[in-house]
Amino acid sequence: MEITHADKVWSSDITYIPLLNGFMYLVEVIDWYSRYILSWRLSNTLEESFCISTLEDALSRSKPEIFNTDQGSQFTSNKHTGVLEKSDILISMDSRGRALDNVYIERFWWSIKYEDIYLHSYTDGKSLYKGIESYIDYYNNERPHQSLQYRTPAEVYFESLNIDYSHTLTAVV
Repeated sequence: MEITHADKVWSSDITYIPLLNGFMYLVEVIDWYSRYILSWRLSNTLEESFCISTLEDALSRSKPEIFNTDQGSQFTSNKHTGVLEKSDILISMDSRGRALDNVYIERFWWSIKYEDIYLHSYTDGKSLYKGIESYIDYYNNERPHQSLQYRTPAEVYFESLNIDYSHTLTAVV
């Protein structure tokens, strides 16, 4: 399928982030066309609620035609799929073991981990949260992408929707 505009396909995924004593879990919603991070949450558990609140937050701003995830229990739960069905959004789920089906968010995980998380070795959830918040603001609004002709995800996302990028909020939490 050719993705020709923002809000055609969004996807979500969870990654774990090692801390000094344990892990935190990061979930994000990304727009495939622009690579724009629409919403994110950090949690110390893998309960479905942080995935649902991330989805609902993204949907409060806009709505995709298709929402793609892997087959994790957080995304296959009746509550999560119910939010999508209620909004008339088509649900797409990757085949088992096919990480490249969700290549845009997998690439983002690599970027945030190697450009920020592994460099800072966060020791607690509070400092990790602030670091992620800062990195996503940078990623969305300042970091040019070769695949976007050296424009930022925010520029591409808002231009695709005919919204004046210079008047948008910079932080997405």
